[in-house]
Amino acid sequence: MQPERDATPQPDGGDVAGRLALAVGRLNRRIRSATGGLSHGQLSALSTIVRKGPLRPSEVAGIEHVAAPTVTRLVSELEARGLVERTPDPDDGRSFFVSGTDAGIELLLEARSDRARAVSRILEGLDPSQVEALRAALPALEEAAAVVHHGGTPSAR
Repeated sequence: MQPERDATPQPDGGDVAGRLALAVGRLNRRIRSATGGLSHGQLSALSTIVRKGPLRPSEVAGIEHVAAPTVTRLVSELEARGLVERTPDPDDGRSFFVSGTDAGIELLLEARSDRARAVSRILEGLDPSQVEALRAALPALEEAAAVVHHGGTPSAR
């Protein structure tokens, strides 16, 4: 008896973009639960703020490639959880800077460790040659992750 097949056309070996998108999406879903109770967007914004802060919300929006209202919501949610704090902008009374709190930094470190453990479990299910192939692909994947497609310049991430 043949295994049941999905009726969706399967990408051929030359469909790098489609296959990569599918694989990255599925891997992301498998490790997404290890985010310290934050949504993917919240975790990404917190990471940006901790790594590069203090930042104005407009700077967070640019780095995260999201609209200003989205950043306003994200910062408010993170602030309500005590993970970031606002400080007035001394040069512009209408603006403020946002930076990570000790609790935000701790949660971010825990989430990164949880995600690394989740990826380790995935890698344990592969044979050594597959793990080596992934290791060899890391520089290209890291470069691809840093590229902004509108304008083609490397992102600040």
